[in-house]
Amino acid sequence: MEEVDKILIHALRQVGTLLSEEIDSVKQFSSELIVEAVVRCIRVIDPGLGGALPTSLPPGMSARFRVGMSLAQACQDVGFKGEIGYQTFLYSHESEIRSLLMFLVEKLPRESAEASDQPTGKSAILQRSIAAAIRSQLAISWVPPNCRLPLHCEAQNQGALHSLRVQPLSVPYGAKGFDRKHQKEAMDYRRDVLPPVTAQISSRASLVASILEQHTTELSAAQEWDNEWKSQGLLSRLTPQEYRSRKLARLHKRIEEQLRSATAPPPDGAFGVSRSTSELSELLQTFRGSAPSNDILSKGTHFTHTQKFSFTLETTAIATSPVLAGRQTEGDVQLRQQEEIAALQQQFQQLCSDVDQLAAEMKRAGVTNAQVLDELKQRELGNVELEEKLQVKRRTISLLPDADGNLLKLQTQVESSAQRVVNLASQWEKHRAPLIDEHRRLKEICSNKDLESSRKLSEIKSLHEKIRVSTEEAKKKEESYKQLVTELESLPKDVSRSAYTQRILEIVGNIKKQKEEITKILSDTKELQKEINGLTGKLDRTFAVTDELVFKDAKKDESVRKSYKYLAALHENCNQLIQTIEDTGTILREIRDLEEQIETENSNKSVSNLQRILDDYKAIRQENAALAAKIREG
Repeated sequence: MEEVDKILIHALRQVGTLLSEEIDSVKQFSSELIVEAVVRCIRVIDPGLGGALPTSLPPGMSARFRVGMSLAQACQDVGFKGEIGYQTFLYSHESEIRSLLMFLVEKLPRESAEASDQPTGKSAILQRSIAAAIRSQLAISWVPPNCRLPLHCEAQNQGALHSLRVQPLSVPYGAKGFDRKHQKEAMDYRRDVLPPVTAQISSRASLVASILEQHTTELSAAQEWDNEWKSQGLLSRLTPQEYRSRKLARLHKRIEEQLRSATAPPPDGAFGVSRSTSELSELLQTFRGSAPSNDILSKGTHFTHTQKFSFTLETTAIATSPVLAGRQTEGDVQLRQQEEIAALQQQFQQLCSDVDQLAAEMKRAGVTNAQVLDELKQRELGNVELEEKLQVKRRTISLLPDADGNLLKLQTQVESSAQRVVNLASQWEKHRAPLIDEHRRLKEICSNKDLESSRKLSEIKSLHEKIRVSTEEAKKKEESYKQLVTELESLPKDVSRSAYTQRILEIVGNIKKQKEEITKILSDTKELQKEINGLTGKLDRTFAVTDELVFKDAKKDESVRKSYKYLAALHENCNQLIQTIEDTGTILREIRDLEEQIETENSNKSVSNLQRILDDYKAIRQENAALAAKIREG
């Protein structure tokens, strides 16, 4: 049972049970340790069922009995068929606990079983404990610092809080898209100019948030590209580089079209767009590498000339005002300024009204121009129709002098045209049949190619999925391999595999020897039973023959009659003796069974369990007495 106990202890440690290094057998488990191990296993098997179970026994005896009954019911709910009750946990029996733990370990899900095969080194245990602590802290609801109780202070940090501020980071990546010259320049820039990530931020509090945001952005972009490539890229039958270049060309084309539509000349009557158009034209000229032109509005309008004239007057007035101010008194200067302000306001109002009138006139002119253009188009269409009708009438009038001859010519042309149409139809039918066959053949080939391409596309998608799954499995196996290598390096070097193999071979040899001895004993027992049965039958037959012979002679001779009585008594005594020997063997077997039961009970700590039961009974009576006293006092 030593190997079984080691396997059980290893599995219990993997599910989170705190077992000391000195424990190497189920016999050393205490009641508290048994309860913790069972609850941990049930929580892994059924989290909903084990979430309400405590991992330790309460101090009160009545509460302990309730916990024991709850654990027994939970074990039965997960499928344990053996005999179980509160006594299984409070007054443990080694064989019962071993069978229960074996059942629970076998019921663990596959993930836990795989985790039980992982190494139990200090680093692996530390990582799992850190992960468990983080999960437990995440399960607790967050409470603001001002509302936290001492209970929350144990799980939530009391340090300074910082707001989440993210700053863009420049992270060096591979230079696959550059040529050799640009690759060297990029590497020089990253080595000599680009600061490290810690130096690119203004405060250290935003370092982690910025790194997480950068990683999340890159991961999201990679996932979006993967989804787009699987949904649209594969259907395009292009390489990833060709698909990216075509997508970039489409984006450039759309931007160019938007810019061209924005820079198109405005329709008649659209006032107020000239400024945005000029700004967009300047922007485009800047993109082309040339300076913006200053003579875009070189011709000018009445409004622009008026505006320039007013601004010139204003500038002249402002320039000459300091000269006049030196010659005149302060009152005259203020009066002149007020007059100039009033004149400027009046001029500004006049300009505004002129602008409004011009805008209204331009709108009306635009509407009138559009109506005139529509009417002109309609009249041009009407003129074309009338010209066609006029040509037909002219040709008809020219044919009227020789009407009969023209009718005959017309009928001849109609008949020849009909004959030509019939000939063309027959020729078309001759050409149409092979063309239709060719069309059907090409259509069938195209459908077959579509089916083949769709099948290959589905295969490619399945291969991508298999590659992803294989990659994840490879990563998991790589991590397991690293952990196993670390555990192997931490193991003592003096223990060789041959020792374990030799031990296993010795155990197998001993089992074979025991099996051979048992088989030999069984065969000897069968032989002895056959001999006993043969001797018993021979004895019965001999007695029957002797009894018959002696009985015949006993009728004639008195001495033979006495011999017959002695023979019957001897036979009866022999039967009694055989029965006594059989009873003695049965009693000896019962004695051995009782001795084995006594040894088993002694190994089960029955005396100590009885003493514990008595102590628990006394504790329960004391608790009941205390409760009764409280009830009477209340």
